[in-house]
Amino acid sequence: MSQPEVTVVIPVYNEEAGLQALFDRLYPALDALGKSYEVLFVNDGSRDRSAGMLAAQYEKRPDVTRVILLNGNFGQHRAILAGFENARGLRIVTMDADLQNPPEDVGTLLAEMDKGHDYVGSIRRQRNDSVWRHVASRAMNHLREKLTKIKMTDQGCMLRAYDRRIIDLINQCAEMHTFIPALAYSFSQNPTEVIVGHEERHAGESKYSLYSLIRLNFDLMTGFSIVPLQAFSMLGMVISFFSAVLVLVLIGRRIFVGPEVGGLFTLFAIAFFLIGITLFGIGILGEYIGRIYHEVRQRPRYLISAILEKKDEA
Repeated sequence: MSQPEVTVVIPVYNEEAGLQALFDRLYPALDALGKSYEVLFVNDGSRDRSAGMLAAQYEKRPDVTRVILLNGNFGQHRAILAGFENARGLRIVTMDADLQNPPEDVGTLLAEMDKGHDYVGSIRRQRNDSVWRHVASRAMNHLREKLTKIKMTDQGCMLRAYDRRIIDLINQCAEMHTFIPALAYSFSQNPTEVIVGHEERHAGESKYSLYSLIRLNFDLMTGFSIVPLQAFSMLGMVISFFSAVLVLVLIGRRIFVGPEVGGLFTLFAIAFFLIGITLFGIGILGEYIGRIYHEVRQRPRYLISAILEKKDEA
């Protein structure tokens, strides 16, 4: 296959209920662009019929379809990284398989890249998510911007476009845990954002639980900033200072006034408060140390069992 102008990378995990609808909308939308393209599906260890449906779609459109079958479930971000390392296009677009990202909006992102932008993010025009996901996403956006100084209006939307240069830089990184949009933004020279549609999930259920969002939050903190460590160090200095003052006050009171029997529970409360802060700080340190642990082992981020693709003819 010659190098296409566009590669669309789509991670797939247990999406059998909505894949056919995705096929029916995706390929006509890409055909209408008038650009050479390939669709690169990455099956992230699906336990349903997703892998078989992807293989059948490859047989139907082998000229523009490639399928990567991962040997297990490695997570959405690692599946995307597998797609990046195997993408051939000059421009790479990522999108979800659940049709919450309208395939017809791919042309909108590419039109912005034609204006000279090397990274195009997206802002959902009208979110059709549950209230708690909407609130959690807003909170994470705010925290990410404060910690990393990376400004993305809507970090939760998967529909994004990347220049080949940025993808090559991402492929050079060997991090086990990262947040791809933030990493790409840090490599970008002329980023922008566009407004796109957002539809209700066509079928199935969301793979992002509250725990997954919390884990993503920790990846943002530990992967792009040491501000949490610095902030906790400053907090420790402040608490240590006031603790020292409190000790001096209690010593002075004992010498000049006498022991304070009635204030015993107050001291317990203060001790428990300081212990709680200490445990929280240990948790932050544990996140960074755990990240170092995963990196130094240098294990592969994913394992590929097979790639379905049309071979070049000699």
